[in-house]
Amino acid sequence: MVQQTNPPDAQKPRPGELHVRHMRTAEASQVSYCLRRTPFGPVAVLWSVHREQPRIRRVLLSKPRLSAKRRVQIFFPDARRSSCAEIDLVADQIMAFLAGEDIRFSLAIARLDLCSKFQQDVLRAEHGIPRGSVSTYQRIAKYLGNRKGARAVGTALATNSFPIIIPCHRAIRSDGTLGGYQGGLGMKQTLLKMEGILFDASGRIVTGELFY
Repeated sequence: MVQQTNPPDAQKPRPGELHVRHMRTAEASQVSYCLRRTPFGPVAVLWSVHREQPRIRRVLLSKPRLSAKRRVQIFFPDARRSSCAEIDLVADQIMAFLAGEDIRFSLAIARLDLCSKFQQDVLRAEHGIPRGSVSTYQRIAKYLGNRKGARAVGTALATNSFPIIIPCHRAIRSDGTLGGYQGGLGMKQTLLKMEGILFDASGRIVTGELFY
């Protein structure tokens, strides 16, 4: 075991200062989560303190055969269940959104800095698609200046850490089919229908105008 020591001439912190430093380090490294029941199953919001402010690290949706709570237990076994006023507000807004309310989320609460620069660009573009509209992976790629980047855009959205806050269900394939979605295609179709998007008998989206 390596024991860290201070140089003989170093000024030792006072007990109170040491406690504050320890608490800040613990807060910054501790991942917490809260759960909300929704019509699509439980949703988990994972968060931690970043620069002395609560910030969301992940939003986990329930999958068809894997609940959000179980996903937390599998992928974040050390996370503790707790919350605060700021996180509760966003979690309640997610619950209201999934019940059909028209809510636009702020990105300030999300740790976008944990994503690559390209993924941040994709997620910000997706966040800009308003309720009642859809775009395609190809159009988003073109908007970002990469005409051949549809597959990369699709991958960035498939690994979106903030579904609902960033409405990646509003991106579809160029042929009108849904593509993929973390919560399953049934959830994606239901969300789009709730937002006024029409489908034909084959399940393709019917729209005369696409965003971007």
